[in-house]
Amino acid sequence: MGLWSWLFGQFIDVIDWTDDSQDTMVWRFPRQNNEIKYAAKLIVRESQIAVFVNEGEIADILSPGTYELETKNLPILTNLQHWDHGFQSPFKAEVYFVNTKRFTDLKWGTKSPIMIRDPEFSMVRLRAFGVYEIQISDPEVFLKEIVGTDGHFTIDEVDQQLSNIIVSKLATVLGQDNTPILDLAANYELFGEHITTGITPYFSKYGLKLNKIWVENISLPEDVQEAMDKRTSREITGDLDAHLKYQTGEAMGNANGSMGDMVGMGAGLAMGQQMAQSINADSRTKTPPPPPSKDNFYISFDGKAKGPFDHAGLIEMIADGKLTKETFVWKQDFDGWKKADTVLSELFDQFPPPINN
Repeated sequence: MGLWSWLFGQFIDVIDWTDDSQDTMVWRFPRQNNEIKYAAKLIVRESQIAVFVNEGEIADILSPGTYELETKNLPILTNLQHWDHGFQSPFKAEVYFVNTKRFTDLKWGTKSPIMIRDPEFSMVRLRAFGVYEIQISDPEVFLKEIVGTDGHFTIDEVDQQLSNIIVSKLATVLGQDNTPILDLAANYELFGEHITTGITPYFSKYGLKLNKIWVENISLPEDVQEAMDKRTSREITGDLDAHLKYQTGEAMGNANGSMGDMVGMGAGLAMGQQMAQSINADSRTKTPPPPPSKDNFYISFDGKAKGPFDHAGLIEMIADGKLTKETFVWKQDFDGWKKADTVLSELFDQFPPPINN
């Protein structure tokens, strides 16, 4: 190789990036201390953004297309390098290719149950998991906040952090939603859209766009699920007496045992019927509370009726000085309000007269 061939070989004349990995978010072009040739060709393919970094400072950002790198295509770099009056020499700069395609099927899930309030179950612990989809929306912010100087940044390096953000904000989003847990389980798609809206602002701080969150499962603790299963079974059973008769009839129809087995089943039937009758009797014997007694009095305080009060309550108010002989009282068989000393004189007689100094 001649001297001139070696010299020209040190200048980069084509800058591009083809990616077959499917998981690379940012890739730095390997300049290896070589300079970029003036008017070199830059190829930025669809779903790519090229970012020029000069001495650690982000300069020009170029969208998809084919460019000849000249001062007119690199206005910020031209200003930083003071090339305003023309420049045709090779130059040094780092070129980062940012992948703006959608990164799909990323997993998220709660490591431990989260506690939330629920309109039906009061407080409940639940687990949830699913997938989400993102893409880089602001290459400059993403490079500054996440990538730094990493020359080959993959989705694996940020996936766990993003999943943690979703889980940490999930409780906040659920706390602002009054939909019962059982209804959420039946509307995963709507719930996914709801939490996507609530969590999107946190992703934008990293230069990322959260396209969508899918909820694949929301599960309650095992003991709560068992209680729900028991409740469901009890409601499906319906009338307890009829259900016990049906079960006994099935057992008798399938029984091939001895007379002792039949006697045992008969005893079980009798016990079941007795239990059912007891339960039904309890439900039938429930009666409403008795109406207020006619001996209870209402008291007039500041023009408002208070009560009713029984004799014990009246004596207590007389002792406290809240009920005096001049106070008006009323009960059901009165045709109007009357002074207390005219109808409750026997109560006032139990107390000594006031002491006059």
